[in-house]
Amino acid sequence: MMAILGAITFGFAVIIYLLLAFGFPFGEFAFGGQYRVLPTKLRWLCGFSIFIQLFAVLIILQTGKILPLLFSLPITRGICFFFAGYLTINVIMNLLSKSKKERLIVGPFSFITALCYWITAIE
Repeated sequence: MMAILGAITFGFAVIIYLLLAFGFPFGEFAFGGQYRVLPTKLRWLCGFSIFIQLFAVLIILQTGKILPLLFSLPITRGICFFFAGYLTINVIMNLLSKSKKERLIVGPFSFITALCYWITAIE
């Protein structure tokens, strides 16, 4: 159950980053809210990070035994722990952001996602 919730909440990040990569004016939800529309370099970065985010979604679903494993369970669980740690740092950064939208909307979603990754990796 936590794996599915984590995949769904991380899926929202994928959607936001996809919209940002295509130049939609949602920059207040990322990168500290510095830009309404991201500059080209940051759009490319968003596009690249979408693949990492999709990999993270795949990993939590595999660790939660929702999808078949690509790697052995210990490796998949280790990768899930890595993403849990990364997302924990991400929560802190979101909550410290200058952007009110990033703090109040993205921060809680990041927290739920990180918690799902931790619980799934530990189970």
